[in-house]
Amino acid sequence: QVQLMESGGGSVQAGGSLRLSCAASGYTYRSYTPYCMGWFRQPPGKEREGVAVFSTGAGSTYYRDSVKGRFTISRDSAKNTLYLQMNSLRPEDTAMYYCAAYPGFCGGDWFTDRGYDYWGQGTQVTVSS
Repeated sequence: QVQLMESGGGSVQAGGSLRLSCAASGYTYRSYTPYCMGWFRQPPGKEREGVAVFSTGAGSTYYRDSVKGRFTISRDSAKNTLYLQMNSLRPEDTAMYYCAAYPGFCGGDWFTDRGYDYWGQGTQVTVSS
């Protein structure tokens, strides 16, 4: 059973930074098994939306436009951990952030939450103005 656990959320002022972590257990990243791993968020009263993904098989990353240049997704395969470094945070980044993954390559619809097999419980990020 694959489990994902997020950490690192909190409350910051606009312009601040946070780093989210997603620790995976129940499987290991084998070099021959590609995964699409990423971060989603759900702002209050809104739908869940894709933030960034890491395609391990291709070594590529994808970001939603509003976070490009501010957020960086990365992973440490030795630690089975995915990260999201968030800089220059804005009040509109306030949301519950979720880690998600599925075996395979990230496709053109990576930003939708359909098709992701594994989800964490989420970690809250609150940005005040």
